[in-house]
Amino acid sequence: MSLKSLGNIILYISAIGLSIFLLFFVITGTWIGYEAKRQCSDAIHEYGGDCVEALISQLNDDHRGYRARNDAVWALGQMGDSRALPTLEKYYTGNIPSREPLDQSISQYELKKAINLTRGGLNITAFLWR
Repeated sequence: MSLKSLGNIILYISAIGLSIFLLFFVITGTWIGYEAKRQCSDAIHEYGGDCVEALISQLNDDHRGYRARNDAVWALGQMGDSRALPTLEKYYTGNIPSREPLDQSISQYELKKAINLTRGGLNITAFLWR
């Protein structure tokens, strides 16, 4: 096998690998956008207002389970709207346990990520669906 044909094989395999990576990136980003928009739609149906207002209401609703409230935290982070920042900070203690069941408390880990995103942190998939 010549050096030129070996180079072509490596180039071909690299192109396939990059294509697969990009495909998974687009699929994942699209799925994240779909889930964030679904969370918004459900919250608007339940609480009214725009997406961020409805998700904030869902997070503040003590009658909702922690799983639903954590879903609101995640969606608020994905939206990246700074109007959610005061509410997210209200729940954030900074004490992030090593394991955190999402149906037993409001996730400090998810709050930390959401706060970062609402402060302008990098969300590399948002351009696919926002």
